[in-house]
Amino acid sequence: MSVPRHLDPRLLRGFLAVVDELHFTRAAARLYVAQQALSRDVRRLERELGVELFVRTTRQVTPTSDGERLVPYARAVLAAQDDLLAAFTQARPLLVDLNSPGLGTARRVLDRARELAPDHELMARYESGLTWAAGEIVAGRLDASFGRFAGLAPALRAGLEHQPVRYEPMAVVLPEDHPLAALDRVPLAALKGESVYAGAGNPRTEEWTDLARRLFEGRGVDVAAPAPLAVGHEEFERIMSKTRNPVLAVVDFPAMPATVLRPLVDPVPLSPVSLVWRKGLRHAGLAALRRAVLELSVEQGWLRQPVDGWIPATDQRVMSAHN
Repeated sequence: MSVPRHLDPRLLRGFLAVVDELHFTRAAARLYVAQQALSRDVRRLERELGVELFVRTTRQVTPTSDGERLVPYARAVLAAQDDLLAAFTQARPLLVDLNSPGLGTARRVLDRARELAPDHELMARYESGLTWAAGEIVAGRLDASFGRFAGLAPALRAGLEHQPVRYEPMAVVLPEDHPLAALDRVPLAALKGESVYAGAGNPRTEEWTDLARRLFEGRGVDVAAPAPLAVGHEEFERIMSKTRNPVLAVVDFPAMPATVLRPLVDPVPLSPVSLVWRKGLRHAGLAALRRAVLELSVEQGWLRQPVDGWIPATDQRVMSAHN
């Protein structure tokens, strides 16, 4: 077998992680990837080089002589790549869109990442909606954002990577004099006959409107017609106070005047949140964000789904494929 003219650096990083850990599961956790994905990458590297790199048993993983021979070359290649990328990316801020001020999940991840990488600038943006942010990320005008990765068009997803952050319980914002405002929790069936605002007509939040349509389908709940596009919290609150529609939200949604926030139940609808970034991006700030996601999702149990949780099957597949 002839040696390929190009090797994907990701394959070399996976190989070295296994060399260092001598364990596929630990190496996969270190790289924030699924163990099956790492195993596939190592097998692909073995095929492309035409050698066996590891002796695998049920108890241990040991480099072969060819594996040991590859180690210094792999380290040299990746060190040179890291030096090149650092020269052009590490000195600049990492631009992170949090969608909207006050949304707790993204803010908590950013705050933890800043603690983990105090020498690097992670700058927040508040542009609202992953659909819009994803296009800006692919174009290089943003670096990362948060939201429903499965709700993006396949052409956009092709230029992006993602890491699951949280299955965030959804809620409804109600005028404080709405009949359902007296409830501590609102069953989905109680919304039958309501028109619920979910960003319809806003091209920046199409992934959220699509999630609402899937949730309400067959339940007798309508997605409210497009409202005038509001920019900023003050304008959004003013428009919502005029329309008086319930608003589909998440449990961390910031308080609005003269409204109440009530969790949705029976079932508990979940908003699948991912950290999303441009494919191939390397930056110490991004590494800190990914580490923050891992820490918080474990500490807070963000990726555990309640027994009566609901998310679309497409989202379940996308989120589970990364775990």
